[in-house]
Amino acid sequence: MKQSTLHQLRVFEAVARHKSFTRAAEELFLTQPSVSMQVKQLAKSVGMPLFEQVGKRLYLTEAGDELLGTCRDIFDRLSQFEMTVADLQGLKQGQLKLSVITTAKYVIPRLLGPFCQRYPGIDVSLKVTNHEGLQERLNDNLDDLYILSQPPASPDVSCHEFLDNPLVVLAPMSHPLASEKNIPIERLNGEPFIMREPGSGTRQAVQKMFEDRGVAVKVRLDLGSNEAIKQAIAGGLGISVLSRHVLTLDGWQHQLTILDVEGFPIPRQWYAIYPSGKQLSVVARTFFDYLLNEGKQAIENSTRLAQQQQE
Repeated sequence: MKQSTLHQLRVFEAVARHKSFTRAAEELFLTQPSVSMQVKQLAKSVGMPLFEQVGKRLYLTEAGDELLGTCRDIFDRLSQFEMTVADLQGLKQGQLKLSVITTAKYVIPRLLGPFCQRYPGIDVSLKVTNHEGLQERLNDNLDDLYILSQPPASPDVSCHEFLDNPLVVLAPMSHPLASEKNIPIERLNGEPFIMREPGSGTRQAVQKMFEDRGVAVKVRLDLGSNEAIKQAIAGGLGISVLSRHVLTLDGWQHQLTILDVEGFPIPRQWYAIYPSGKQLSVVARTFFDYLLNEGKQAIENSTRLAQQQQE
């Protein structure tokens, strides 16, 4: 390993992440033969193969897998060093890597706006995925912070709530219950429901509440997108339970209504989590503190401004 270079390690990491020499070359603006040569020289320095080809698929060897973890540790430490130096110079700059569940796309961009205006030197990488994808990224420690509405049961994460995420019953404006108040939850028996896909945090919370109250849910549609669910509700296909945040900053307020149902809204929270023992970078710590101390106010300001613009 004495002859290996930082450039070779970056090339190797890109190939390992993409599991493709071609895609790594495209990302790094190199030719594929150049990428192959760098990996070959690195493998020679290690003294063992780093990849093996099975059919058309590329796999890491045991040595390659160990080296990938080492590369990520090295790059994280270098990134933290650069951010620490910038902080010592009175600057806040570097990269902030966030992974958020799908519904959080209605919230996090509204928080990032004021944050990035305050710290223009910070570049943000935002990955939107489902709970399963976020858990995989958390397990691989690919990001600085993870935003979700249902924290994992694992004791190996540090979990902090920063914003309310109430779940409400949404219906089309023409729904017979739209004008009623204090609707008994039993009135929802037999109503056609549009649900998120099985396994989603929202669906699990809704099903638990209905089961506890003896309400039989008639699921007409399973949809994996909140936007698709809103379209289906507006089209009269049924009602649903979603985060109140999905109605913010768009035109759905004039097509959908929140039903005043007993037991709703279901209180939920947004959480920022990261692996226990993880040393947050200067940039990640800055955003983490911003979420906990200013997140609620930033959302309220954003909502108020949007409402004024729509009037």
